[in-house]
Amino acid sequence: MNWQAAIERTVTGLGYELVEVERAARGLLRVTIDRVPGHSYPGAASESVTVDDCEAVTRQLQYVLEVEGADYARLEVSSPGLDRPLKREADYARFAGELVEITLKLPFQGRRKYRGVLQPRPAEVPQSLVEGKAADAVPQAAGGWRLVLQDEAATARKGGGNKAARSNAKARAKASDEEAPVQVLDFAFDEVREARLVPVVDFKGRRAQAAQPQEPQQDGGRTE
Repeated sequence: MNWQAAIERTVTGLGYELVEVERAARGLLRVTIDRVPGHSYPGAASESVTVDDCEAVTRQLQYVLEVEGADYARLEVSSPGLDRPLKREADYARFAGELVEITLKLPFQGRRKYRGVLQPRPAEVPQSLVEGKAADAVPQAAGGWRLVLQDEAATARKGGGNKAARSNAKARAKASDEEAPVQVLDFAFDEVREARLVPVVDFKGRRAQAAQPQEPQQDGGRTE
């Protein structure tokens, strides 16, 4: 078993999800973990990764990587943060309904980056299969994914953006006295180069906190 597989086996064995593994400059090995919904964890009742989670995974990985003979200088274990990357299609399913930014592999209508609410794309069912059948009896196939995009005025109505942008957008929306148009972008998983959650700040003064990376002490270039 190689060291990458050993990392995934160790992280999942401890009850966490392995988000990504990255080699950075100067021998840094960065491991990003997340909590699994519905799993019971010791300590604080939180859906987010805590410092204790990072410390527990760090200790176990130190031992496993030594056994595997992995070549690295520093180990960093951290939470995915507010802009969590979506690496697998299972991540898309988990975070359906959340605000997401995607970067396409190829440009569509002159752009690659899009931001919107992530949803499963409704499957297109042939009319011949629909006629004479109840809705729950119609076979459904995987429909890919969809971003529900909204213009600046629609964002302002929901409280998004900075104060000046919201004020300007609301003024334009009031002048037109029309509902802001909603657009959708349908895409397949393999058409996406990168996808991330868009950080959402609570303007009442509370903000989600991500666990800080845990970097163990060094001794002669080896992680202890």
